[in-house]
Amino acid sequence: MPGDSDAPTVTVTDERLVRRAVKAAALGNAMEWFDFGVYSYLAVTIGDVFFPSDDGTVRLLSSLATFAVAFLVRPLGGLFFGPLGDRVGRKRVLALTMVLMAAGTFAIGLIPSYAAIGFWAPVLLIGFRMLQGFSTGGEYGGASTFIAEYAPDKRRGFYGSFLEFGTLGGYVGAAGLVTVMSTWLGGDGMREWGWRVPFLVAGPLGFVGLYLRLKLEDTPAFRRLAEESAAPSETAGLREILRTQRSRLALCVVLAGAYGITDYTLLSYLPTYLTDRLGYDDAHGTAVLIVTMVLLMCVITSVGRLSDRAGRKPLLMAGMGGFVVLSVPAFLLLRQGSLAAVLGGMLLLGLPLVCLLGTMSAALPALFPTRVRYGSLSIGYNLSTSLFGGTTPLIITGLIHATGSDMAPAWYATGAALVGVAAVACMKETARQPLEGSPPSVSSEEEAAEITGSGVRRDVCPSSRP
Repeated sequence: MPGDSDAPTVTVTDERLVRRAVKAAALGNAMEWFDFGVYSYLAVTIGDVFFPSDDGTVRLLSSLATFAVAFLVRPLGGLFFGPLGDRVGRKRVLALTMVLMAAGTFAIGLIPSYAAIGFWAPVLLIGFRMLQGFSTGGEYGGASTFIAEYAPDKRRGFYGSFLEFGTLGGYVGAAGLVTVMSTWLGGDGMREWGWRVPFLVAGPLGFVGLYLRLKLEDTPAFRRLAEESAAPSETAGLREILRTQRSRLALCVVLAGAYGITDYTLLSYLPTYLTDRLGYDDAHGTAVLIVTMVLLMCVITSVGRLSDRAGRKPLLMAGMGGFVVLSVPAFLLLRQGSLAAVLGGMLLLGLPLVCLLGTMSAALPALFPTRVRYGSLSIGYNLSTSLFGGTTPLIITGLIHATGSDMAPAWYATGAALVGVAAVACMKETARQPLEGSPPSVSSEEEAAEITGSGVRRDVCPSSRP
């Protein structure tokens, strides 16, 4: 009978609260990736300011190596923040990562140049990049978990896609600001002082993100888990994750690795490729990428909605398979050099990428049970991103330098996507299904009645603080 404490529970979500949760996670994520994106779009300028050398390739490689350093410490951030989020809550940890990222980015904008303090300039840059990477280690796993645990089962793909909508928004904001500053000041002005402005903007943005995240309750799934645990120590930690989730962690690493290489090839490396290999002006290359990302933002939520209907696996397979088929043609177009060819090449890469962007944020959290979701996803995703995603610009630049071929990025992305195809084939379909370890989540009392009948206790997700 209804109200029976022994009856199973169905979570009936409040749409206003779900939208607020999605907004807080996505906007916070946008601000995080604004901070991170600024560095990638200023890679050439950063090389000039902090790594003076007569060899332009050495300067660029030094700058990209510093970009990769932040990714090398991301697994440490995942190891720390992930299990912590499973113990003390998703909201608190996401607020902390927001503060640390904003502080690290703001501090980079204050570092004196190599010409002013010599050796200590790159040392400080690397130190603050490591702080950025450490904080980001808790961001994606927490934000995607936060949205997945708030969203009703049948709309998890749609709501999850807003996380990557925020990522693209952060990148667009970073790229747009860098483009405006570069056009206004020119190369000399950017090297002298203009490069600092995008980093300094991170301070006030961080406070906005913190405010949004602190306004919300934690997820219904975590609150229920906390109520059922007799003590905080009963919440799963690193040891249990490594003991019980090894096969799922391996799948997460492979999936996120293929995803990361394809993602960072387009969103982080291509502006450098256009400038360094094709002789494009910094501002022009970044402007073309902005247009591409805005177009992706226009369709990404539709892809998320489609993944709720067609399933996660078909969309992920389309994305990975698309990179296998389209990477080489896309880079052949890019090498033509004309504006139309460059835009066409980017759109060829953007088409399969949006299939991954619109789906992955719902697919990855569903790999793990609620008890260990934040920790497991943070560890697997950040280990993969560290090994594969963040090193992508550095590896591609090295491959081009070693082989002398401008097609090296295409073959690298193709190889990664082939591995991704195999990983997607090993996945279980999770669309429209409850998250493991949590009761079904629905959007209305009527849907709950259709699914469960009358003999079920319903837990209505509150729309405000008690």
